[in-house]
Amino acid sequence: MNALQITALLIVFAGGFGAINYLFFKLPSAIGILVVAFLASLAVIGLEALFPFLNIAEAITAFVAEIEFSQALLEGMLGLLLFAGALHVNIDDLRAEAWVIALMATLGVALSTLIIGVGFYWITAMPLLVALVFGALISPTDPVAVLGVLREADLPKTLETKIAGESLFNDGVGYVVFLLLVGLAFPVAGAHTDASIAGVAAFFAKEALGGALLGAVLGWCVFQVMKRIDDYPLEILLSLGLAFGGYELAVALHVSGPIMAVVAGLFIGNTGVKYGMSAETRQHLNVFWTLIDEMLNAVLFLLIGVEIFAITFNWDTMTTGLAAIALALVGRLVAVAVPIAVLSPFRAYSKGVVPIMTWGGLKGGISVALALSLPASEWKAEILTATYLVVLFSIIVQGLTVASLARRVGREPEML
Repeated sequence: MNALQITALLIVFAGGFGAINYLFFKLPSAIGILVVAFLASLAVIGLEALFPFLNIAEAITAFVAEIEFSQALLEGMLGLLLFAGALHVNIDDLRAEAWVIALMATLGVALSTLIIGVGFYWITAMPLLVALVFGALISPTDPVAVLGVLREADLPKTLETKIAGESLFNDGVGYVVFLLLVGLAFPVAGAHTDASIAGVAAFFAKEALGGALLGAVLGWCVFQVMKRIDDYPLEILLSLGLAFGGYELAVALHVSGPIMAVVAGLFIGNTGVKYGMSAETRQHLNVFWTLIDEMLNAVLFLLIGVEIFAITFNWDTMTTGLAAIALALVGRLVAVAVPIAVLSPFRAYSKGVVPIMTWGGLKGGISVALALSLPASEWKAEILTATYLVVLFSIIVQGLTVASLARRVGREPEML
């Protein structure tokens, strides 16, 4: 099948599963599509077990393989999703939570990667560097999953800003850490990854700071053009070009595409919207990117649901995956609690911040895509299965219960 046919099928299934969820399950849209897709996948697997001559699962497995989930997300959808998410984040709210977001996106990711990696190494006995790769890909919260759930959870504004802001930035930081560890754990012939402190710092600066600088420069350039025109279809097209083209340029320049998309989205969503657009353009731009966000989220969560056909399940990988769920929660708890503890002498935080941010830090499709992108090795199947189970638990169980947890812990008017 060609790319257009695959896209058409995905849109058809996303719409169909979305309708089933709306009519019968009534779950939040994206989570509902994932649940319906997952249940449909399980039904196909069950049908195949009863009637093996049908070869349905084999055909679907081949279709899923054709999609190339990792490439579709990391090199296609991700830039648009991150740009759309950042576009609706208020920079002033983000600035007010800057310290806690920065610490969680850096120190928090590092601590979580270390804790999960060491724990996974202890559970599986795989090489420590390989286990740390798993820690890196599962540690960042997924902004796509998080922002989708936040729309339904009705959390206090300051808490929502912390979770959303952290998810936007720790994703980019986590991706850089992942790339670094993959280079160390799976060295390519002829390539060399500098593991020294200076080498790591240079790599991080090039990827993270380079991505941020590129996003700011491209955002400013597009903003300058928008200021001089008043044609909302053209301005929407410019924003689309910024998100899509800017991400691909970042990939070509070997800087962080996710961070580029976030910074560019923040620039256009705040400075661009305020000073470079008419009221009509603002309205149409907001509607357009909301629609893009919803549609891509639907397709992404559908893909997560059907990726079960790409996973190897057996007793060992299942038990490892269940242990990984606990590890991921412990790592997330430390990633939240330590930065809060560091900042507590300077600012009071509600008792509900740590449990809600721990439980609300969802994993998502980015983790699955990173796991799928790993080089072939004897540990890839185990890492992929563990990642998939953590993501399923995170989106379905945590995603559906974070709002009720917020109500139980206490909903102060503004939870600091």
